[in-house]
Amino acid sequence: MQNKKRISDVIEFIPFSGIRKFFDIVNEMTDVISLSIGEPDFQTPENIRDAAIESIRAGKTKYTANVGLIEMRKAVSEHVKKRHGLEYDPKKQIVMTIGGSEGVDVSLRAIINPGDEVLVIEPCYVSYRPCIMMAGGVPVTIRTKPENDFRLQPEELRASITDKTKALLLNYPTNPTGAIMERGDLAKIVPILTEHGVIVITDEIYGDLTYGGRTHVSIAEFPGMYENTILINGFSKAYSMTGWRLAYVCGPEDIMRAYAKIHQYVVMSAPTVSQYAGIEALHNCDGSVETMRGEYDKRRKIMLDGFRRIGMDCFEPLGAFYMFPSIKKSSLSSEEFCSKLLFEAKVAVVPGVAFGECGEGFIRCSYAYSIDNIETALGRMGEFLRKLG
Repeated sequence: MQNKKRISDVIEFIPFSGIRKFFDIVNEMTDVISLSIGEPDFQTPENIRDAAIESIRAGKTKYTANVGLIEMRKAVSEHVKKRHGLEYDPKKQIVMTIGGSEGVDVSLRAIINPGDEVLVIEPCYVSYRPCIMMAGGVPVTIRTKPENDFRLQPEELRASITDKTKALLLNYPTNPTGAIMERGDLAKIVPILTEHGVIVITDEIYGDLTYGGRTHVSIAEFPGMYENTILINGFSKAYSMTGWRLAYVCGPEDIMRAYAKIHQYVVMSAPTVSQYAGIEALHNCDGSVETMRGEYDKRRKIMLDGFRRIGMDCFEPLGAFYMFPSIKKSSLSSEEFCSKLLFEAKVAVVPGVAFGECGEGFIRCSYAYSIDNIETALGRMGEFLRKLG
């Protein structure tokens, strides 16, 4: 009997996450200030935790419907209508998922046929390209530029569309750059998308975290886009609920029917306790979200001022909780810079190249950390840069 290759060619080709590589090293070191992980340092608001505990005490620990508790889906429907003016039928157009990552993965699998092209805006979150490939699609990169504040330009979008283009994976506010797309920016790309019938998967997990007087706008709000947009959002970032693994996907009925089919076979349903917590979050936590957003904004300003003070070029991000400063003056690759910074200055950040080739020459720094940690890290980075010369 012939020996057959044990590992899928697609999986073997996909690299491990560049974020986790540095995270694992940091876990084995002492006295390291980490700005590497995009996880809020706030506790989940107490009323959310209490709602979860009460659901457990009441014995509400069984499976829910595959697509989620109807009370949860109704809360999502009301929330999305309030935020974006969009009407989604909680029975037919909303699925509760195990985090936004499942939302992206299953959305792709629901619409992609082998060889379909999916446009990816880089720098981008590390899972997007692998998820496209695992769905049988072909990722096509659109490289955004710091001189455009990493916003997608209409001419870049038009030049990337081919007869094989099936979808655009949109993520604003963006991980890793903190870039946003305002209403006027989106208005310029909508006609191109509708002309070519491109489906948009919009990952809006940072939608509640915008600054400088900006308010997040969903592309699904534009005429002609509602019926061609899959909207993903969740609780991890704005509500500081990373470990609860809860998000939601809203979209056209036919796509959501396909989504639910995959979802029911691979995960059954989102965690029951998390859904009761999510109901409380959407009903009663706007104030908590606003408080945390205000704290992130303070940290954003401190980090941006700090980078400029120590001589690092960085555009001003207006969303999420990341900065993407340039390290090109150092003449080091982003991997080399991050390794030296970690071992010589005990500061952990993520190489920009982890988010795509156009991320080379940059590093990602999260300000989802205390002001004390941010200021200590900035001091160490400044001394590191002085030694580099």
